[in-house]
Amino acid sequence: MKKIWSTLKPYLRWVILGATLFFLAKALKDNWREVAAIQITGNGWTCLAIAFLITLLAHTWSGWVWSWILQSFRQPVQPRWVIQVYLKTNLAKYLPGNVWHYYGRIVAVTSHGGSLGAATLSVVLEPLLMVAAALLIALIGSQAPILGLQILSLAVILLGVHPRILNPLMQLASKLKGKRKIEPPTTPQAEAIGFPAPNQESPIQQKETSFRIERYPLLPLLGEIGFLLLRGTGFLFAMQALVAINSSQIPMLLSAFSLAWLLGLVVPGAPGGIGVFEATALALLRQQFSPAILISVVALFRMVSVLAEVAAAGLASLVKN
Repeated sequence: MKKIWSTLKPYLRWVILGATLFFLAKALKDNWREVAAIQITGNGWTCLAIAFLITLLAHTWSGWVWSWILQSFRQPVQPRWVIQVYLKTNLAKYLPGNVWHYYGRIVAVTSHGGSLGAATLSVVLEPLLMVAAALLIALIGSQAPILGLQILSLAVILLGVHPRILNPLMQLASKLKGKRKIEPPTTPQAEAIGFPAPNQESPIQQKETSFRIERYPLLPLLGEIGFLLLRGTGFLFAMQALVAINSSQIPMLLSAFSLAWLLGLVVPGAPGGIGVFEATALALLRQQFSPAILISVVALFRMVSVLAEVAAAGLASLVKN
């Protein structure tokens, strides 16, 4: 069974990517006339500008939350430097594999004098807390058929990040992997955002060291909830650019956004969740809004998100420590 899975695993992401792109292409084909007829008013452009600024703030906030995690591990890093590293490496999630932003952050922390164990644990803990935050927010407007699954998943993650469970798992993983060597991407784009040159030794190639988390990461969890609320607010403003929404719809929209964002994070297939987020949002909201509006909204939100990430990385590169 393991051999069969190893053979099929490289193709799984392409199957998922192909299925989501097919779904989106079919939705666009069936509704292209309505999509083409949609126009953005002056007020709509203002909403998109606000969505851009909120999304930019969200990524900066997320970098600050990551600094809380590292500082709780007593690492020799300053919040300003951590935020810059976070924003500059964030674009690496669009490289094939969807893990190179984590790799870049580990390289940066270890190069800065931090512990490899602490750096590794920080990039493991951060997405777990993001998943928990997304599940918590999704519960706001969740429907009964999936409510039980969400609660169960949330309970598993909240228990999983407890020091009594996470520490033994990290120690076991360290023993199993021993000395590991990870080959970073060697494209010019990868080198431009801080990865080592092809023949340059990376600090992550050192022997892994064990590291323990001392207390439950409650403050970072609250910080990640703030990050998801900011991202969700950006999505609401992107939607407001095309269609009026009322206050009673906000819990449902935040719930749907959180679930779509969560699947874009955890489902393999597309770097940065491209395709998975859009397809999930369309599926969850098609009963409340027309397909043409939803297609346009997710396209605009993706554009706003990428522009905000590029702008954040650019600003982080310009600011001197």
